[in-house]
Amino acid sequence: MDRIPVSELLSEQAKPLRLKLIYGKGQVRERYITSFRIQKPGLGLAGYTEHIHGGRVQILGNTEISYLKTLSSEKRAFSISNLARRGLCCFVVTKNLNIPKELLSAVREHDIPLLRTDLVSSKAIEEITAYLSERLAPETTTHGVMMDVFGIGTLILGRSGIGKSECAVELIKRGHRLVADDAVTVRKKQDYLVACSNDLLRHHLEVRGLGILNIKDMFGVTAIRQKKKVEMVIRFVDWDEAEGYDRLGLERNTYELLDTMLPMIILPITAGRNMAVIVEVAARNHLLKLMGYDSARDFSERLMKRINPGRKSDYETFEEEIIMRNIMDRGEE
Repeated sequence: MDRIPVSELLSEQAKPLRLKLIYGKGQVRERYITSFRIQKPGLGLAGYTEHIHGGRVQILGNTEISYLKTLSSEKRAFSISNLARRGLCCFVVTKNLNIPKELLSAVREHDIPLLRTDLVSSKAIEEITAYLSERLAPETTTHGVMMDVFGIGTLILGRSGIGKSECAVELIKRGHRLVADDAVTVRKKQDYLVACSNDLLRHHLEVRGLGILNIKDMFGVTAIRQKKKVEMVIRFVDWDEAEGYDRLGLERNTYELLDTMLPMIILPITAGRNMAVIVEVAARNHLLKLMGYDSARDFSERLMKRINPGRKSDYETFEEEIIMRNIMDRGEE
């Protein structure tokens, strides 16, 4: 979402901000916030308005209000009016400070919503930034299942009917947690992705032949999560004898989502494979990598030392050699 109306700062979800509308009942739906970043327009009030951004919430705290009180009424009116001409989305006065009459005149003249909160400036900035970063985050919806497996946010992808939901049920039975099924909403927060479910499908999972299951009611609150950081992607694919699958764990596949590259594991589906167990092992292996241990790399380096005991390990070159040998071995089989 690239913008939201100022009226959302007064919604039920924004209740912790403790904002009250002072002026602009007709403008709060017409003025839009385009950035989660907050601005304190101290220099703007002093006359330097070059870097005032209209799409940012303008915070007037004790410093700004105290500065305005040092000015004469005429200079105060000019200072505020000069700032208000920048096409601002709204003003927020913190700490329940008294609002100068010149500020009220300026917001009426330029149709700018004016809000007030009893929070101190530092707390108000923190809370408003957190709320706006959630609401303005880039968002997409992808078809899959999102699970929390051993604390690793795992997004399971694959064609419809391949067995994603069945795998999710088995994982839930084994103590892991469902985040979303079918339509997974993914938002980008700064440099990482967070997945959740939409309101209609939250806590529900579809299994062909059984229909829609309420996981929260069936397995309890410990079987669900509201949202989870996406850390790994697992793609289920149909088994193809002609396709070469990674047998050593040296291949590094990635999946791009909202301009973010995520590590991806491709798992072929065939009769007799317990996909839930394999997903668990993949999550455990990912945890080891996060702790700095890569079993595939360790094995390849030890094997290289065995083949060439007099030469230092050269992982990148040997990785290519192992992959080529692996392909050749499959060709001979």
